[in-house]
Amino acid sequence: MSTQNPNERPRPDASPSARGSLARAISAINTADFFPAILDYMRSIVPFNGVFVTHLHRHRPPDHIYDNVRAERHRVVVDQYLDNAYLLDPFYDVFLSGRSNCAMRLNDVAPDQFMRSTYYRRYYQNIDLRDEMAILIAMADDGAMFFSLGRLGAEPRFTAREVRAFKNEIPLIAALTRKHFERGQIAPVKPEAAAPEHSLTAALDAFGENILTAREREVATLVLKGHSSASVSAMAGITVGTVKIHRKNIYRKLSISSQSELLSHFLRSVLS
Repeated sequence: MSTQNPNERPRPDASPSARGSLARAISAINTADFFPAILDYMRSIVPFNGVFVTHLHRHRPPDHIYDNVRAERHRVVVDQYLDNAYLLDPFYDVFLSGRSNCAMRLNDVAPDQFMRSTYYRRYYQNIDLRDEMAILIAMADDGAMFFSLGRLGAEPRFTAREVRAFKNEIPLIAALTRKHFERGQIAPVKPEAAAPEHSLTAALDAFGENILTAREREVATLVLKGHSSASVSAMAGITVGTVKIHRKNIYRKLSISSQSELLSHFLRSVLS
């Protein structure tokens, strides 16, 4: 006797088209066609258009793996993210927290004022992103494969049901992705590049060093990520009034008057 919930949609792998795209993804392992094939399979689960796949690391910038971004948009969408924008990405925070083999929407993990932050206005609004779904797959090198799946313009936002649909397929997506890369390192790092890798992470911690106190650097980083004063208060364990004092001191010490200037100052410190 069937125990299937009558309100639940049949699993996508029940359809011939989904089985066909899965077969193509399996056949494409260790070939240049792997990502187009596995993404076609993922679209048979939940439809999406925009794709940007990176390999995330804890102590150096992400590696570019695959994207379908138009050439004229590459600088704004891809290069800017790889250069420094990833440091303020809510999904990168999720990765650093240790979560992997998971699916989530931007709204599930973004700070409470993320969509009012200068970072959101400068990066997300520039890429005309309606909504973003993230799939994080743990890799053998302690990094994670980050599938950023986007809906653009007037397309509908991802639903909770679509998140659950992807979560059901995580073991399969993870197995295929790891199998594709199991023969070796995904993006070899040249020996001469290894030494400065940690300086990027250090720049995040040392933002405003010799100008701001450690607590002011922490508050500035949380503000840039899109946290309200109340959220910064909860995360930093200080009162809202103290957060506001820190924000005033940060602006005064850096000789700035807006969050936009704060973001510019932060990005310059990272690149340096």
